[in-house]
Amino acid sequence: MPVHHLSDELLLDHAAGSLPEPVALLVATHLALCPSCREHETSLEAIGGALLDEIEPEPIEGGGLDALFARIEAAPPEPSEADSTAAATVKPVASDTTPSLPRPLRDYVGGAVDALHWRRRGKLSEARLLPDAHGGTVKLLRITAGAMMPVHTHRGTELTLVLEGGFSDGRGHYLRGDVAIADDEVTHRPRADDDGDCLCLTVTEAPVRLAGPLARFLNPFLRD
Repeated sequence: MPVHHLSDELLLDHAAGSLPEPVALLVATHLALCPSCREHETSLEAIGGALLDEIEPEPIEGGGLDALFARIEAAPPEPSEADSTAAATVKPVASDTTPSLPRPLRDYVGGAVDALHWRRRGKLSEARLLPDAHGGTVKLLRITAGAMMPVHTHRGTELTLVLEGGFSDGRGHYLRGDVAIADDEVTHRPRADDDGDCLCLTVTEAPVRLAGPLARFLNPFLRD
């Protein structure tokens, strides 16, 4: 059971459908692993619905109702059942060769994790997902068991969801389903657990900033 959860703000924005696709993917993947956050999001939705019920309706200005009906009539027709079935048949089907990935993420990966294009950097390997999406850079990271990442901070928010294995960073110990949230006020050095490689899903607003002795030489070369 995860012990490091998402913020109320992220859950509310996810429930409202207002998150950018990269962040929404990570939130949906965490929810698939965390019954507590699923229940909490449902509670937040109920509270939001109750608050909306208490808001006094605003009167429609002259001509507003006619304009509303005109927009409804101009809207494209709803797809037929046959069209919906046809659309469903062309949607990528998740492979069962990736049992460690929750369903929301499997639908994006569409096959075995090892079949992705992995780029190796020492004991860290990364595979980019959603390269054309706006709102964050999405990667799968695989850290070799016992390996430590360089000391770094961030130019923006970083969300890290553990999918397999675990890591520690001085602020906590994160296992499958846990989410670590870091920003420009956090400087840390994640270390993978000794009992197996750590596989994570990350969403970053900007490239990390190294904080070690060689940081000022290497930071200009860091890219997503």
